[in-house]
Amino acid sequence: MSTADRAQGFLAGHGLVPEAVDVSSVQAAFLEEMENGLAGRDGSLAMIPTYITIDKPVPAGTPVTVLDAGGTNLRVATVTFAPSGTPTISGFRKTSMPGIDSHVSGDEFFSNLAEVVRPVCESSARVGFCFSYPTQITPDCDGRLLYWTKEIRAPEVEGVLIGSGLNEKLAAMGVKRKRIVILNDTIATLLAGKSFGSARRYSNYTGVIVGTGSNTAYVEENRNIRKLEGAGDGAMAINIESGNFARCPRSDFDRMFDATTSNPGKQMFEKMISGGYLGGVGLHVLRTAAQEGLLSAPAGTVINGWKDLSTKDMDDFLWNPYREGRFQTADFSEKDREVMMILCAAVIRRAAVLVAINISTPILKTGSGVSPLHPVCITVDGSTFYKTNTLKSRVEEHLRHIFEPRGVHFEMIQVEEAPIIGAAVAGLTV
Repeated sequence: MSTADRAQGFLAGHGLVPEAVDVSSVQAAFLEEMENGLAGRDGSLAMIPTYITIDKPVPAGTPVTVLDAGGTNLRVATVTFAPSGTPTISGFRKTSMPGIDSHVSGDEFFSNLAEVVRPVCESSARVGFCFSYPTQITPDCDGRLLYWTKEIRAPEVEGVLIGSGLNEKLAAMGVKRKRIVILNDTIATLLAGKSFGSARRYSNYTGVIVGTGSNTAYVEENRNIRKLEGAGDGAMAINIESGNFARCPRSDFDRMFDATTSNPGKQMFEKMISGGYLGGVGLHVLRTAAQEGLLSAPAGTVINGWKDLSTKDMDDFLWNPYREGRFQTADFSEKDREVMMILCAAVIRRAAVLVAINISTPILKTGSGVSPLHPVCITVDGSTFYKTNTLKSRVEEHLRHIFEPRGVHFEMIQVEEAPIIGAAVAGLTV
């Protein structure tokens, strides 16, 4: 049996064969969870209404303060749009997200936010706050944190209104209260696509994040949001919180890794496709391969000594298995490297299939994109999507296989600083 055959047999035995993903079955489960969330029934997709529409013009020449809290970073800036719609970003500053390096209290969390935003918020009465965690949006566009993801340690903030908490701290510092609009980074990415793509006359818009975490947003008709009484006509952006989708078949490695995280049993889909977790899954693949004799004894000793494996380390190896870094050791033979390449690549290839399901299912639900004149605009943000070995090209290939037989047309775009631009649009138009 060849090395490749042994590796493929190992992956199949543990349930990690990208080609074996039943796309139609997973899509059907995803759609059912979407419907449950829209109706207010129990399920793994929150389907959070945002009360944000996409048909309002963005005022030119009006500055707006923007906060972007996502993953490990907290960013702040001022954004102004020209009459042409081109944004100008000024006063940009980046710092660590409170609670990422150590445990913080609720008071410390909001104090840290206020200290960051205070130097730049005097020029505007409005704040667009891109808050990239599961949050229940209120009709006035404040947001109540449901629970933390991405390893943030600030439990006292769960259940608290984020905009109100920040305004209280700003007021205590002598800053006049602001109109704060809370939105998810995925909604901001959708809005950024709308802002940059309006001249193209797309039929609909989808925002996708594949970075440290993962999520999807789309535009839903109000009449289909059955858990909202009296929503009226029109449509609004929906934050799916797709990272929590719980009905995707998992491999043994996913279960092993999930048990080591700070939130086992949650965000299971996100842990299969996003940069914050793919390396962790890969480490369990390699450890198990060593235990089952697919790798040499010296290689197994090295791998078992690793406490963790970042997605970047794994990706660097896939781009060049001989480059300096985590995998640079004489203990790995040529055969070891060949096996590890096959195993690590399978983690990325499986992620590509699932990302395509994540993107395509909401679009198919809306029935958009049936005319080549008016395709669906898919705006994707996140370094994992664009930098990870073969991920973007594989996702696009899977999307073509899904959409073309159904006559659905789409274009995928990237907007630089999408969360900041989208948050600015929301801050000025809501």
